Amino acid sequence: MGLLPFDFLTTREPSLQDRAALLPETLAVVESGNVKKWACLRCPGGCGEVITLSLNPNQRPRWGISEDFWSRPTVHPSIHQKNECGCHFWIKKGQVNWCRGGRPKRPAKDPVRDKRTPT
Repeated sequence: MGLLPFDFLTTREPSLQDRAALLPETLAVVESGNVKKWACLRCPGGCGEVITLSLNPNQRPRWGISEDFWSRPTVHPSIHQKNECGCHFWIKKGQVNWCRGGRPKRPAKDPVRDKRTPT
């Protein structure tokens, strides 16, 4: 592990045309001008699904994102997959913090290292 740990770093994209090309350690913020529209990331539980979070303040549900000097994102509120994976986690300073009971229900090929932060 490096001096500055992270599971995700933020990139900025005008659009996300090729969801399959999204790298596991990338949280892509889709924006037009200075307007943030979407945050897209691969599920850290290993199911491979691309999670798309709305950043539109007029839409529900919606998420907020901030980033530090090193482009490590913090996303709020938590992210809860409703698919078979069932992951529930926070992203704080680029690191995945699993909610209690939020680890994948099925073993994943490349899960994010075991971190637990009870909510």
